[in-house]
Amino acid sequence: TAAPPRRPPRAAAATAKVALDDCAVKFIRASGAGGQNVNKVATKAELRFDVDRSPLPLAVKTQLRATHAARLTKAGELIVVS
Repeated sequence: TAAPPRRPPRAAAATAKVALDDCAVKFIRASGAGGQNVNKVATKAELRFDVDRSPLPLAVKTQLRATHAARLTKAGELIVVS
């Protein structure tokens, strides 16, 4: 029997490191049940990173936009929430 056709090789993922100085981190009160600390302690973290203005290589910016489109604002900020 003939061997099945091979898939083309997958493109390597672009990688880069982001400095914390290039991010904005904000701590806010989380919604939902929280026990004794509800509405008292800022336990939810929000990280914002401006992809368009960052020094990342173009390949990494393109990959971020493609894989995390739902987390990007219209201004090009990537938002990650704990």
